[in-house]
Amino acid sequence: MIVKVQQEDFDPMAEMAAFPVDAGAGGSVTFIGMVRDYSEAADILAMEIEHYPGMTERELERISAEAARHYDILDSLVIHRYGHLAPQDNIVMVAVWSRHRAAAFDACRFLIDVLKTSAPFWKKEITPEGVRWVTDCPGCRTGSREGHAHAPHVAHSHTHS
Repeated sequence: MIVKVQQEDFDPMAEMAAFPVDAGAGGSVTFIGMVRDYSEAADILAMEIEHYPGMTERELERISAEAARHYDILDSLVIHRYGHLAPQDNIVMVAVWSRHRAAAFDACRFLIDVLKTSAPFWKKEITPEGVRWVTDCPGCRTGSREGHAHAPHVAHSHTHS
């Protein structure tokens, strides 16, 4: 189990290649989260992420250990960035190795859902209208294992009569 909280970008393929994979692994599942250019019908120019050093790493380690207890996984990797990020910049990477795919998929979903609501990160969106703190949606807060959807970005349009 490896946890990294860092300001610098990461290369997901290089991280996967460098990970010491257990010989019993039958597969891995990886999730990469990036900064979107929209949120709640507002354009996002940038995002600033703050965290509580020390506490953040401990919480990510706790979540990773919980995933290992509840799912039949061999190992996991969690990387989360902080600082000033632009749209399409990497924010988070969760990778899970297991003997069988179902456990890897389930544990990966669990890790990303729980870290979004449990780890001490604070996010500010910078929009053309100003700066606003991000609050999580009710679906994110419940950590739904069935998943949920955020409203898609809808372009503003009009028609002529």
